[in-house]
Amino acid sequence: MAAYSDKELLDQFRNGGNPNYAFHLIVRKYQERLYWHIRKMVISHEDTDDLLQETFVKAWQALPKFREESNLFTWLYRIATNESLGFLRRKKRKQMLSLMDAENQLNNQIESDPYFDGDEIQQKLQKALLKLPDKQRLVFNMKYFEEMKYEDMARILETSTGSLKASYHHAIKKIEKYLDSD
Repeated sequence: MAAYSDKELLDQFRNGGNPNYAFHLIVRKYQERLYWHIRKMVISHEDTDDLLQETFVKAWQALPKFREESNLFTWLYRIATNESLGFLRRKKRKQMLSLMDAENQLNNQIESDPYFDGDEIQQKLQKALLKLPDKQRLVFNMKYFEEMKYEDMARILETSTGSLKASYHHAIKKIEKYLDSD
């Protein structure tokens, strides 16, 4: 499936006579990258699976109207990002927890998550990331872990590269401060 370009997949979806199969190929091509993008935001494996499914449901519904003004992955990434940020906002409102309680809950999930196999340093970094505001954490993850270019991030997040660079810089400073304090 990596052999198919996005254009070929979209052509097959629209004109190939079997849109289900073409969409299946799209899911197979991008599900792992999207999974880890969402997972870094919401931490929980179960929540990530749910959000990944929601991302692909929304993509399936909107794909016939996709105008190809951006790359397919950029478009899917934007859907996944919006789903993740929306989930985090709803979770904070629903639980009516203080910021510290929500942070402690996510810290506990990192420590007890059987799917997280990081060493102590990786756990410290993940805990530092939880201290960041959601959007700074998102920018840090995209730049640091996924090595995404600011221009690509700007298209996904629909913002300027200057604000992304500032967010990344602030995130780095906060992470350094957290890691130095331990």
